Amino acid sequence: MTTSLRETLESNQVAIYFLTILIAGVGSLIVPTTGISAFIEPALTLMLFLTFLQVPLAALSKTLLQVRFLVALAVSNFIAVPVLVALILPLAPADPVVRLGVLMVLLTPCIDYVVTFSQIGRANSQSLLAATPMLLASQMLLLPVYLRLFLGDKAADLVALGPFLKAFLWLILVPLLLAALVQFGASQRTEMRRLKAGLDRLPVLSTALVLGLVFAGVVPQLGLAAPSALSVMPIYATFAVAAPVVGWTIGRIMQLSAPDGRAVAFSTATRNSLVVLPLAFAVPGAMPLLPAVIVAQTLIELIASLIYMKLMPVLGSTARPPASSD
Repeated sequence: MTTSLRETLESNQVAIYFLTILIAGVGSLIVPTTGISAFIEPALTLMLFLTFLQVPLAALSKTLLQVRFLVALAVSNFIAVPVLVALILPLAPADPVVRLGVLMVLLTPCIDYVVTFSQIGRANSQSLLAATPMLLASQMLLLPVYLRLFLGDKAADLVALGPFLKAFLWLILVPLLLAALVQFGASQRTEMRRLKAGLDRLPVLSTALVLGLVFAGVVPQLGLAAPSALSVMPIYATFAVAAPVVGWTIGRIMQLSAPDGRAVAFSTATRNSLVVLPLAFAVPGAMPLLPAVIVAQTLIELIASLIYMKLMPVLGSTARPPASSD
């Protein structure tokens, strides 16, 4: 029953997310949602705990031996993507807050629903799932560096170090440790195994919860920020077209198998809008412009993901499998 419910949620997750966004957006215009943004970060911690809970932490050492796969992920997300962003950033409005939003979301790879999307797209979702702690830790450490590189001294004025340290604690260390404790308990006691089995049903619902809170908190405050949010959508659409091509190409260069290459393509294409949103809320004077610019990327990405899940399985399907990435 658990597997059936979980598979049903995962196979229908894009529809669930869009329905959640619609209900949250419309509902927020009818019912006051003042202060709801305060619940986003705890909900994110829950979502990431449930994501990490799916990672076989005891087997992480095997993933670390997949050197070429991890190198391809790192090169795609932290070298190739910044180059791609540098090429398309001039298309963004000159407003530094708008450009900050574009940079914050496009420079951070997704670590939640991308796993299920990649599974539906016949990618190596398990290796991608196992790499999520590395991806999340790397982006939290590198994002301040990239922001300073792209924005210069303006980055120091707009972004403080404190929120990044807080995010590292509550969005990486705490959920990762909790997931490790539950996994260890599940290996020792029947009650904990049952608890984990129940929690394994919840990743899609927890992501939907975060999306609902995000849109319920942001939509009523859009106002004058709506034109700026609309102005960056062509940039996000351009990224959505180019990024998976970049990721797949790097996978080919690294001679990854087709499923591994698809996983790299999925990772390169999908971004971490939900996790960077609390960082945006911490930027002085950025409301509601910065969150609106970031949330706009989520809408484009969910639409693009429907296309990815249809097209990605075709990639490499007729080619002779390359050498293993282990």
